[in-house]
Amino acid sequence: MKNQKILILDFGGQYNQLIARRVRECGVYCEIKSFRMSMEEIRAFAPDALIFTGGPATVFEPNAPMVDKALFEMGIPVLGICYGSQLMMHLLGGHVCRAPEREYGKTEVFVDNSSKMFEDVQPSTICWMSHNDYIKKLPEGFEVCGHTAKCPYAAIQNVEKKFYGVQFHPEVNHTERGFDMLGNFLY
Repeated sequence: MKNQKILILDFGGQYNQLIARRVRECGVYCEIKSFRMSMEEIRAFAPDALIFTGGPATVFEPNAPMVDKALFEMGIPVLGICYGSQLMMHLLGGHVCRAPEREYGKTEVFVDNSSKMFEDVQPSTICWMSHNDYIKKLPEGFEVCGHTAKCPYAAIQNVEKKFYGVQFHPEVNHTERGFDMLGNFLY
């Protein structure tokens, strides 16, 4: 997918510009647009992949930022980061709820190296968490590819559809191999 066009949908998170910077550092063109962008506008943009950013909202509360579920029928890879991952799960039939305990800061994540997202990443790696909600049940077709002591679905994937989600923030320096994780998604 290198040197293609990535659309980053912004859900109001604090690291959205950093996601774009990291994608560009991988040599891939991207633009950040509001989650309010219409399907018509998204199709006209013709992205080769989508990235959903984090954000402060909770997917199961009224007026939470949403996207058209048709995005998942475009046949392109999707990466959801934090809120973006929860949103993907919520829209595709999973279950997101309030976490029994908030995860914040540097956290040990155990990843499955057979996942495209975690190729060449140590099975135990430090990632930056910042969430009050978590994924409790995966939609059909998804599997876990990373977990923490408190978060059973810290990373999820649907390999067939090329949908990936991470509860942590790969774009920040505190995530040890985050740049590699983003690169694995992009290539």
